[in-house]
Amino acid sequence: MSKVKKGGTVKNLHDSPGQRLGVKRFSGEAVKAGNVLVRQRGMTKRPGEGARVGRDYTIYAVRDGEVEFHQTRVRRFSGHRVRRTVVSVR
Repeated sequence: MSKVKKGGTVKNLHDSPGQRLGVKRFSGEAVKAGNVLVRQRGMTKRPGEGARVGRDYTIYAVRDGEVEFHQTRVRRFSGHRVRRTVVSVR
């Protein structure tokens, strides 16, 4: 006879690896053109001066400089104002 009874079966055991999203260069850091500043899904942060957006919404530097994050207010179509984070390279 078995000392331990049998365990049940599992249907949802698998886990996927993380996508490594988030801020890659923080405010005040020196960057070169082409460096990735933020990896994101959707436009959670917006590009400012000296930064552009890639196909997958990655924000990257287009010139050498220092990273700067600041908040701005954006008006929606309904007229409602919301705060958005802008990533710039100065």
